[in-house]
Amino acid sequence: MTQRINVTKKGMPAVRSLSGLGEYLAKSPVGRPLLELIYYRVSQINGCAYCLDMHTKDLRAQGETEQRLYVLPAWREAPFYTERERAALAWAEALTQLNGSIVPDEIYDQATDQFSEEELIDITMAVIAINSYNRLNLAFPNVAAVGTYRPGVHAVVES
Repeated sequence: MTQRINVTKKGMPAVRSLSGLGEYLAKSPVGRPLLELIYYRVSQINGCAYCLDMHTKDLRAQGETEQRLYVLPAWREAPFYTERERAALAWAEALTQLNGSIVPDEIYDQATDQFSEEELIDITMAVIAINSYNRLNLAFPNVAAVGTYRPGVHAVVES
């Protein structure tokens, strides 16, 4: 594959706008471990190699187990995800795979049982952010960068 537009260089003003969302989410009461799990799952659905590499490494650096990462695509059948994680994953999947319809009431009800309104908005914004990054990486892939990520490189420094 030939290199397409270097979106990091040529699109920095646009990409920087997403960074503000990351700074906001870094302070979310949802918590970084759950947000990272959401980012990883959405990146699996979208097939974004760079983001999968990045979020796998960040999750492992935060202490996430390999078993939970390996089984994440089948989280509904696995016994080692909390009800809070299940609600967040269902919400993230529904938002990523809208297929022209609203999120089902059952998934909304499950999410509101586990999260405050503000937390659910934050989770929604996190799904929007990672879907945006996935789409940028899939439109303008930098194949040479896949596998080179070091944990924490894109971490937001809280002020």
